[in-house]
Amino acid sequence: MKSLRKRRILSILVLVILVSLVCLAVYLKNVADYKQAVQEISVGDMKISDIADGVYSGECNVNYIQAKVKVTIKNKEIVNIDILEHKNERGKPGEAVINEIVDEQKLDVDTISGATNSSKVIKKAVENAVEKGM
Repeated sequence: MKSLRKRRILSILVLVILVSLVCLAVYLKNVADYKQAVQEISVGDMKISDIADGVYSGECNVNYIQAKVKVTIKNKEIVNIDILEHKNERGKPGEAVINEIVDEQKLDVDTISGATNSSKVIKKAVENAVEKGM
């Protein structure tokens, strides 16, 4: 009787370990895919003056970080960028990149140190929005 009980406990323990390893492997694959997606983000330096006046929405999603923005163009200038949604881990400081974009009137601005990935995702969301006005 004790032997059967030990086998059951051992079987359950092995099953728990296997499930944990599968979950860990899936998590590590997701993280690798996320890092690759962020690395592949490229933001062009388009001329803001080529964009028609209007309000444009755009988004960028790399799984762990996502941004949705609304960009207002008036008189061939970016006058406002609203972050409608920003799913991030510790990247809230990356939202400051919108001030740089508005101040410098270009997308090719430095990312925010400590929130590089969020900065890149937000910049790409802005690019995706303003491309609709070209």
